[in-house]
Amino acid sequence: MEFVDSHTAGEPTRVILSGGPNLGAGPLAERLRRLAGGHDTFRSAVIHEPRGSDVLVGALLLQPQDPGCAAGVIYFNNAGYLGMCGHGTIGLVATLAHLGRLGPGQHRIETPVGTVRATLHDNAEISIENVPSFRLCKSVQVTVPGIGTVCGDVAWGGNWFFLVDGAPVDLTPANSHKLTEYAWSIRRALQQQNITGAEGAEIDHIEISAPSAGADSRNFVLCPGKAYDRSPCGTGTSAKLACLAADGKLAPGQTWRQEGILGTVFTGCYRVPDGSGGRIVPSITGRAYVTAKGYLLLQPEDPFRDGIRL
Repeated sequence: MEFVDSHTAGEPTRVILSGGPNLGAGPLAERLRRLAGGHDTFRSAVIHEPRGSDVLVGALLLQPQDPGCAAGVIYFNNAGYLGMCGHGTIGLVATLAHLGRLGPGQHRIETPVGTVRATLHDNAEISIENVPSFRLCKSVQVTVPGIGTVCGDVAWGGNWFFLVDGAPVDLTPANSHKLTEYAWSIRRALQQQNITGAEGAEIDHIEISAPSAGADSRNFVLCPGKAYDRSPCGTGTSAKLACLAADGKLAPGQTWRQEGILGTVFTGCYRVPDGSGGRIVPSITGRAYVTAKGYLLLQPEDPFRDGIRL
């Protein structure tokens, strides 16, 4: 399998250019179901050790159904599949630019949850206009064993998030283990108390925010496989913007600087489409860097050909 690795604000993406399973044609959501149902060993081989790691996000490059799109993509990680990935889309665009397949300007990228617009700027920054985002519930209380009552918002930014303002410890890499256990406890409590996204969808991302001296906010985002996002999280920032918009704390077009746990920053803003129904269209700007390219080799006699699932 031919691949290119990159990182977006510290969070890695691995784009599979060729050698993946044949998923046929049709909508990306349908091809994702085929991938998950019949080819999950592909995901495991790409993401898990010895070729990958828990923090890595994979991106399978596909022909889009819409000929007006520059690419189609399915995102996946150590736990399963993602509807959308903000940092991954920035990484995908940087990868395609590195390969000479995209130039500066606006491009449409097809994902399982809808089409997103990506702009490659002359300075190599990349802006992603994400899928429509919204807050489903405000100030939801969840009782977390050993912690107490935690209050947060449920919002969609391409994935389902529970957003909590206030952290038990400073949002620094040194506290990543404590923050991981705190966020994981919240996620388990949400499951146990049947607090979900729309139509019973699982809330699989936990975002903890705190004030920042160098940005509007600093966050820690725990992803579905219990790995934390090294970047400020594109879909998480989208969900944050939706909550700020719903509270009247951020106007359309106003800039929000979201810092991640490594100190890297995404710049976000949003617009309100006609007939929005309370939804916003967020735009996230960041930078990605290509770090490696080559081939993943899967030898039939290798006992860990399909990855090590720890």
